[in-house]
Amino acid sequence: MNKKVVIGMSGGVDSSVAAYLLKNQGYDVIGVTMQVWQEDKDYEEREGGCCSLSAVEDARRVADKLHIPFYVMNFRDIFKRDVIDYFIDEYINGRTPNPCIACNKYIKFDEFLRRAMGLGAEYIATGHYSKIIKQGDRYLLKRAEDDKKDQTYVLYNMTQYQLEHTLMPCGDYSKDEIRTIAKELNLEVHNKKDSEEICFISDNNHGRYISEVLPGRVKEGNFVDKQGNILGRHKGIVYYTIGQRKGLGIALGRPVFVIDINPFKNEVVLGNEEDIFKTELIAKDLNFIPFDKLHYPIEVKAKIRYSSKPAEAIVSPVEPNKVKVTFKEKQRAITKGQSVVFYDKDIVIGGGIIEKLI
Repeated sequence: MNKKVVIGMSGGVDSSVAAYLLKNQGYDVIGVTMQVWQEDKDYEEREGGCCSLSAVEDARRVADKLHIPFYVMNFRDIFKRDVIDYFIDEYINGRTPNPCIACNKYIKFDEFLRRAMGLGAEYIATGHYSKIIKQGDRYLLKRAEDDKKDQTYVLYNMTQYQLEHTLMPCGDYSKDEIRTIAKELNLEVHNKKDSEEICFISDNNHGRYISEVLPGRVKEGNFVDKQGNILGRHKGIVYYTIGQRKGLGIALGRPVFVIDINPFKNEVVLGNEEDIFKTELIAKDLNFIPFDKLHYPIEVKAKIRYSSKPAEAIVSPVEPNKVKVTFKEKQRAITKGQSVVFYDKDIVIGGGIIEKLI
């Protein structure tokens, strides 16, 4: 009997081709769309995107064309609790979260994997651009062939069990190759635009979204300088993030940037561009992949956000489940709530949530 794999199908080109590749490799493939959309207009009105209602029909059409079973699984409650509520809480507390990392950690590679195992599957699969390899007795996460599309940054939380039971066939291909395969298969999604926005916010305006979900919680406050002098009024701390220059709604006759957010005083601190360059941070909620725990300082390349380039750094354990990361060169706009991810060449060492700057 062929090994059974349940693949998460978002309705996009990557997961669609991943399903084809797995079937072509001889797996018994079952397609599943994870229903995470909530009962509100943000989900009903939007088009495209991995959480939209139209995505389900795109995924269903692909499954029909590939002649594989297709189902929709309800993940709405856990998605609201572990992704949406977390996202809102982080912004309310002056941090800038990455909801994709939370979704991967709690939904795709935890709850989805658990349910797939319950169906008798040996693996789950996704359309992520990443590779999973085995070296000795450890499973490792490796950067994709297509460096521009590599998604290992959002996957650093994966455990040995999850890596052992996950397949990511797109990691061996470039995005252009994936689209070419889809076109050759006459899949309608071959030229579908990549989803880059926050999947549960239709206009990508997280400030508006949080203000509507929590009316009365988002309040105006003061812009201040480093000395605490009042410079003007802001419309609510959830609208701002570290390093932001545009959209501040304040004119001081010189360029100013968000250098800190104080949720206790409801203040947004503004400063010069040089103020947003730092070399050290503390990270918490760690996960390591080649080993279970960091016992001594190591040299790595580290990324402080999905789009940043890996930079030379030293990671040192400082207390249980926390590390200090010291960069060789100053990094622009290190942001609390984002993740810092560590690499050794093309292997993911691990990562954690940025708790504070030093």
